[in-house]
Amino acid sequence: MSRRCMVTGKMQMSGNNVSHAQNKTRRKFNPSVNDQGIYSEVLGKAIRLRVGPNGLRTIEHKGGLDIWLTSTAKTKLPTELQKVKSQIEKKLEAQGKAAPKKPAPKKPTVKKPNISARLAKKKAAKTAAK
Repeated sequence: MSRRCMVTGKMQMSGNNVSHAQNKTRRKFNPSVNDQGIYSEVLGKAIRLRVGPNGLRTIEHKGGLDIWLTSTAKTKLPTELQKVKSQIEKKLEAQGKAAPKKPAPKKPTVKKPNISARLAKKKAAKTAAK
């Protein structure tokens, strides 16, 4: 099994162990990838993925496996996920639905202060003080 995240593409890196005496020996930095079953709402089953923590966060941030797969280009996906993406697209087409989209976040209603009015008050205060 490869030590590569299917979502982010993170893979094994190499570097040096550096001792107190500055002796350098080669070592490997392995990513924290695990086999995870992620549920696909469109297919109605769990899809087995080999992902790391950042990959899971990416999928969750996008709104789920189906939304992430449909919004990602096929050329950027490994072959296993390209097959799953085509299954999801076929199932959505058969149901007559469009690809699921992430719901838009609510915009905070924060009133921004009028900076030019504040600067005008400061200038007026300075001129009055003179």
